[in-house]
Amino acid sequence: MHPEELRTRSRALTRRAFLGRAAGGVGSLALASLLDPALALGASPEGVLSPGLLGPSRVKRVIWLYMAGGMSHLETFDPKPALARMGGKPMPESFTKGKQIAQLQGQKLNCFAPQHPFERRGKSKLEISTVFPKIGEIADDICIVRSLHTDAINHDPAHTFMNTGSMISGRPAMGSWLNYGLGCDTSDLPGFVVMVSTGKYGQSQPIAARQWHSGFLPSRFQGVEFRSKGDPVLYLGTPKGMTRDRQKDVVGAVETLNRIRNETLEDPEVSTRISQYEMAFRMQASVPGLMDLSGESPATLDLYGTKGADGSFASNCLLARRLAERGVRFIQLYHRDWDHHGSVKNHIAGTANEVDRGAAALVTDLKQRGMLDDTLVVFGSEFGRTPMAQGDGRDHHMAGFSIWLAGGGIRGGWAHGATDELGYAAAENVVHVNDLHATILHLFGVDHLKLTYRFQGRDFRLTDVGGKVIEGILA
Repeated sequence: MHPEELRTRSRALTRRAFLGRAAGGVGSLALASLLDPALALGASPEGVLSPGLLGPSRVKRVIWLYMAGGMSHLETFDPKPALARMGGKPMPESFTKGKQIAQLQGQKLNCFAPQHPFERRGKSKLEISTVFPKIGEIADDICIVRSLHTDAINHDPAHTFMNTGSMISGRPAMGSWLNYGLGCDTSDLPGFVVMVSTGKYGQSQPIAARQWHSGFLPSRFQGVEFRSKGDPVLYLGTPKGMTRDRQKDVVGAVETLNRIRNETLEDPEVSTRISQYEMAFRMQASVPGLMDLSGESPATLDLYGTKGADGSFASNCLLARRLAERGVRFIQLYHRDWDHHGSVKNHIAGTANEVDRGAAALVTDLKQRGMLDDTLVVFGSEFGRTPMAQGDGRDHHMAGFSIWLAGGGIRGGWAHGATDELGYAAAENVVHVNDLHATILHLFGVDHLKLTYRFQGRDFRLTDVGGKVIEGILA
């Protein structure tokens, strides 16, 4: 059938389309704001935020190094000599009475001394565990927040809370919020990319795709998972017997049909389908170049300790830098090996060794290329670990834990906040997950109170009803 005939037939209005068009004027504007707030704001495809909502931007992109499973702050970034002295003794009830505890609830609680020593590193003399020798080398570039706390004590809701600002599944991930608000600086790669690596120690933490979902935002803003080995995106190659020109014709025909349908229905998900078909076609040319590391110098490959495409965290860090160079707004690397309920001494050392070199290399590489000034690197888990023993391991802990940040606008060589003397609860300059999100948006020049999306009669935002900028960590 000729395309014009298709177009003519499709113009037979459905009842829904007739009602939508008949309203006209203010009614059409209201409908547009419900279907896609960007239309009501008169925004360009690059993002919904007008210049009036933006302040000075210090960063262009985020690389979030996500240590899934609950990294123990007590063996990594929060030295506690008092806990070392209390090792094996009963945990004072004053710390734990009436507090939410995970698997240790109702059991005898004994203090568990830190299993690895700390050293002062860099000119700043920042105290970092010896399990991170390479991260210790970049001590003067990082800011450790030692007073973070969260609302969730079990893994899945804690992942959801750290990613979306809510324990309720179905809310948009931070990467989706950023690309919705600011758009993306690349047209041939997604604006939000996720990669996952798995180690050999502890329990590999399950990671669900809903952690990078767009929630109630249009689905074109959801994250895209790249595989660490083989083809990063399945079914992206051109089928046998199909030339690129012929494939372009097919994509163009499908796009025409979708646009015709969209003129009738005015459904943002049809627009998403159009944009994703176009993106997939462009990625067929861009992804092979992304994965081709032949242009990387031997010194760079040696810095990361990988030749790439081996599924390791270090390999993903190298790809993260390449994605950042190509304009990807939000890059999230999960390492699923931090769930240490037992053998915490050996497993912490093993897992730390799996990520130490890659994380430090990423910061060093970005700095050498002049990219650290406008890139924010975040390193941390969904929660911490108890100062009380769970055999020779530690239980889930939400009252106080550590995370570090580096890059544009962040104060390097600095420790912000503190937990109490036994590392149980955040006690000084306390930071909530919503505060962390508000600060990241602030570094992008975005007021977290103004980046909203109306859904089911309510204005939602990443920081929900909380959040304040952590001024003490800003340069």
